[in-house]
Amino acid sequence: MEFLRKRIEASVLAISRPPGSADFLNPPGDPGLFGPGSAAWQVHSDATSMMIGGVAALLLQMLHPLPLAGVWDHSNFQDDMLGRLRRTAQFIAGTTFGSRADAERLIARVRQIHLQVTGTGPDGTPYSASDPALLSWVHTAEVSCFLRAYLRYRNPDFPLAEQERYFDEIARVAEALGAQDVPHSRAAIDACIETMRPQLRCDDRTRKTLELVLNAPAPNALALPWMRLIMRAGVDLLPDWAQQMLGVPQRSPARSALLTRSVAVAALPVRWAVRNGSIHLARRRMGLAPFG
Repeated sequence: MEFLRKRIEASVLAISRPPGSADFLNPPGDPGLFGPGSAAWQVHSDATSMMIGGVAALLLQMLHPLPLAGVWDHSNFQDDMLGRLRRTAQFIAGTTFGSRADAERLIARVRQIHLQVTGTGPDGTPYSASDPALLSWVHTAEVSCFLRAYLRYRNPDFPLAEQERYFDEIARVAEALGAQDVPHSRAAIDACIETMRPQLRCDDRTRKTLELVLNAPAPNALALPWMRLIMRAGVDLLPDWAQQMLGVPQRSPARSALLTRSVAVAALPVRWAVRNGSIHLARRRMGLAPFG
């Protein structure tokens, strides 16, 4: 059984930890930006809900034509969609669970990359990945989806106070990347999304992005059913208005409930396999209970 557990664990870590990066199986020796007692550690601790939230976040972000143009013009997203999700997972893992030095190096590297991502959107509007307003939008879409996924697929009883603490904590990363007017609360997150909605569009590129997500490749054949389930769950996590913009057929409450139960079953072996990961080890060393 231990052999099987390690195989599953290695597959999960392969998504968020590339060769030569920080070893998140072993706590780095300092609490990093947030520490084992943080709300950020708890929300980001569940690989399944984070993958689902990441898919939803990508689709929500890409409804804005300028971030979408940046991805299409400056990356191989169309040929390596899984790689895009993996790089995002690596950044989240590194800035959440890595040492402070690791987190700061990742942030500095991303800031340097952003300086090179400039161009013109479909309507002639210039864009820059380092634009503080666009950075704030990308952050807002991302963390709102991460928390939605955690509440739906991991811990629906996560206290409201902890939800507020999560948004307040994780805003530090966006601000370190150069974002301005970053929302620090649920009310501010919701207000930011509503303010941005008139700027969102669904065009051929957006629909192609959705198609790539729904047909995303898996690391191996055995993981393909799990990947398909995760992608469907990510689309289902989007707000109703975003699904309507994308032209996604609305699921009935019964089908959404079935999808939620299917994810819960599929997540069991993943959660079992990573029970000794760095998150849990670090909390034990501080006298804190591992996340359930």
